[in-house]
Amino acid sequence: METIEWKDFEKIHFCVGTIIKAEQFPEARKPAYKMWIDLGEKIGVKKSSAQITAHYELDALIGKQVVCVVNFAPRQIGPFMSEVLVTGFADHQGHVILTSVEQKVQNGARLS
Repeated sequence: METIEWKDFEKIHFCVGTIIKAEQFPEARKPAYKMWIDLGEKIGVKKSSAQITAHYELDALIGKQVVCVVNFAPRQIGPFMSEVLVTGFADHQGHVILTSVEQKVQNGARLS
């Protein structure tokens, strides 16, 4: 594992946001959802795609707060432009479990 400096870590903007809309993403190569995440006034609502269908139903995602990387360049995924990276950890089968917060915090709050 490569060691990085604190200044490198500071370049990554991890922010919390609330999922306000989620849809099936049938065009994706692997099962995935399209999500719209409210990241507060400064960042706004951003789109993301995530392969999280193994652990999450669409209805359960609405209102969930998740941790996102908001300063990666947008990425075209099929016909969908993903604007932020929703973070998560793989379980023992490789299925993603979303990174979330234990208590509600303000949308757009940065990891500290």
